[in-house]
Amino acid sequence: MNPVRACLLCALLLAAADVLADYRDELEALRERVAQLAAADATGSDAERFAQLVDISYDYTMLSFPEFATYRGDPRGQDRWTDQSEAAVKQRRVDQRQLLAALERIEPGALTEGERLNFDLLHRQVREMVEGQRFPNEFLPLNQMSGPQQGLAQVLAIMRPRDAGGYEDMIGRLEAAGEVIDNAVLWMRKGLEAGVTPPRITLRDVPQQIRNQLVDDADASPMLVAFRDLPERIDPLLREQLQARARAAYRERIVPAYERLLRFTEEEYLPAARDSIALEALPDGQAWYAYNVRRMTSTELTPTQIHDIGLTEVKRIRAAMDEVIATAGFEGSFAEFLEFLRTDPQFYHSSEEALLREYRDIAKRADPELMKLFGRLPRTPYGVIEVPSYAAQSQTTAYYMGGSVRAGRPGYFYANTYALETRPRWEMEALTLHEAVPGHHLQRALQDELEDLPWFRQSGGYTAFTEGWGLYAESLGEEMGFYRDPYARFGQLTYEMWRAIRLVVDTGMHHLGWTRQQAIEYFKANAGKQEHDIVVEVDRYIVWPGQALAYKIGELKIKELRAWATAELGERFDIRGFHDTVLGSGAVPLALLEANVRAWVEARRQ
Repeated sequence: MNPVRACLLCALLLAAADVLADYRDELEALRERVAQLAAADATGSDAERFAQLVDISYDYTMLSFPEFATYRGDPRGQDRWTDQSEAAVKQRRVDQRQLLAALERIEPGALTEGERLNFDLLHRQVREMVEGQRFPNEFLPLNQMSGPQQGLAQVLAIMRPRDAGGYEDMIGRLEAAGEVIDNAVLWMRKGLEAGVTPPRITLRDVPQQIRNQLVDDADASPMLVAFRDLPERIDPLLREQLQARARAAYRERIVPAYERLLRFTEEEYLPAARDSIALEALPDGQAWYAYNVRRMTSTELTPTQIHDIGLTEVKRIRAAMDEVIATAGFEGSFAEFLEFLRTDPQFYHSSEEALLREYRDIAKRADPELMKLFGRLPRTPYGVIEVPSYAAQSQTTAYYMGGSVRAGRPGYFYANTYALETRPRWEMEALTLHEAVPGHHLQRALQDELEDLPWFRQSGGYTAFTEGWGLYAESLGEEMGFYRDPYARFGQLTYEMWRAIRLVVDTGMHHLGWTRQQAIEYFKANAGKQEHDIVVEVDRYIVWPGQALAYKIGELKIKELRAWATAELGERFDIRGFHDTVLGSGAVPLALLEANVRAWVEARRQ
């Protein structure tokens, strides 16, 4: 090796070691500060100590979870990944308990009304994390929906390097990817020993997802997209060096790591994964599922109560569907109408470009209608793009990735273009309103821009609120000029039915002993979605137990509050004021949402 290059390499390695030591030293200093604030003789007023804990929790989160720092736009740790070693996971559990102890030293009655609300929300979040330590979620780092076979490329895709240093950070992550994958394998082996794995049936596409990250040409890797066209402001020679280092990291670090993951998955994990599908079939599974249900819905509803709500909603929506079928002049049965929607060529695009073009057209038509329904709109833009090909086959119909003003990143509505014959046009209006505006993008961008809130309320979320809002947003389509033909209206009802079915089949599979096929057949009998979509959805509910319950529970609460406020205020009801009230505090538990709306109604009365 050239002596000059060798010296430069040594310097770079020493600098990297110093940075790593610095970050660990910073974390240790934060732990010491929390311990001091948790002590009986902690000094300072309750408000002062709480303010310190908020600041500490921010720094701790950015240092411990650098992928979240990327998402938020914080510059720290952008050359590394979250440490998922056994020692680090155990230490974070200790840290969570210590932070909870420090928070419980605060007297809420000594805080102002605004401080107390912030305290209640942070305390709730930390308490739920500590309660969740009972369940070994770390044993489940990989499934068909998420894991290192998708997550590494997804994080790299949202990085926004502006100079050579930003590309150096990306190379640091590329070079460290092997450790992330090896730690995932370590936890999966522990899961095998404990009998805690995803069901084997849901893992069937994972080997191909891993293979999708293995390409002969490094430049074609989804992980190296940012290196294909570096900014001209970077010196040409340096550009070539950065690209060469990225290719070397891919060939020498990433490919061997993914090959190890592929061998483990095919030879060890898949053959030994469990046959059962219910979370309640796992050790301590009944308590685990009950915890997930409480956390995802932010309510005390039991799985049985939620199942019954789902059955009631399915019946109500089915009656509305029958009315739409009659309006369309269709003379066959409900099942025949579903078959018509699933198979008639008029409802399907023949090219990916045409599918994306129509999604973008719908989004553009939605934008100007927002002024009718909202007093405050976000300044963060959004785009409509396709789901990456390496994940599309096992990915849902669409999803949203939030933007960040701090990171200089727009939001994105990802539309799945895989298997065009399963992407009907009649579902596109409802889906766009859910994922883009007035759904996820509007809500999350507004939350990100609430400068007067602490960090955990700008970036945090309660699934029942965020997904409940997304489903509620679909129902606003009629007021915005959408669902003009009976097929689009049926599509909106199909999407509402889809979320009602979730209440039935999620609780059915995880709590009431339903089989996977039973869930699929129930879905097929009540919704017009294609079988491919139905299978992907049911498998999603299997590996994300309880998450799918949040949508309908949150939507029902928002609709209930709107109906109540309308009845209470009569002519004084203002839809823009109502929506600004719902979104004005960020994502909150449903009980707090109700309190906010009731306070708004009382203020309008006066």
